[in-house]
Amino acid sequence: MSDTDGLRKLITVAGDELGLDITPQDATVDFDQLPGWDSLHLLTLLTALERVTGRRLSLPDLLEARTIAEVFEIASARPAA
Repeated sequence: MSDTDGLRKLITVAGDELGLDITPQDATVDFDQLPGWDSLHLLTLLTALERVTGRRLSLPDLLEARTIAEVFEIASARPAA
């Protein structure tokens, strides 16, 4: 799966789980600028991503993310050995 495909899948999961109309064009939009976004959405997204990927993600790292694209980079990073 390409990074573009993975990002599109993340956008679909985010939209479905959060009930927000998120498009690929929103991937680099700051969370503060996404209509309907609030801080609890990030925790919901974390839980959904852990369920979909089957692995734990770093909450501190995700709290530093400002866009869906940054969340994707964190979620798709290889875990440390």
